[in-house]
Amino acid sequence: MHSRTASCSCGQLRIEVQGEPLGTGICHCLACQRRTGSVFAALAAFAAPYEVFGAATEYVRAGDQGARFRFRFCPVCGSTVFHTEEGREPSSVAVAVGAFADPSFPPPQDSVYDCRRHPWVQLPPGIETYERDPP
Repeated sequence: MHSRTASCSCGQLRIEVQGEPLGTGICHCLACQRRTGSVFAALAAFAAPYEVFGAATEYVRAGDQGARFRFRFCPVCGSTVFHTEEGREPSSVAVAVGAFADPSFPPPQDSVYDCRRHPWVQLPPGIETYERDPP
């Protein structure tokens, strides 16, 4: 089975995932814009098992529909590397696509919070869009 490793900028925090992504997407919500310092977050979901190396600092926030997300970032360089949704931690993890540093990574399949997308951001053809987070 193919494995991929994502890491923070300094390399202290890493996560190794197995297989192909369950899905890839981008989020334009204001919380993700603030969290990433960019105009959207690019994420890829992977099924367990996954292995984490190094120390992480955590930040938990509630989504618009009440789900609680636990973001892990490097306490040294501050890069966000991955997050889990409370109640789903044992089965899957969402990894920041940029943390793989792989330009050949599969493109996003969907785009959420399109209502917050900056008008100059062009989405790939065929991507499914949602005004907010789908139920």
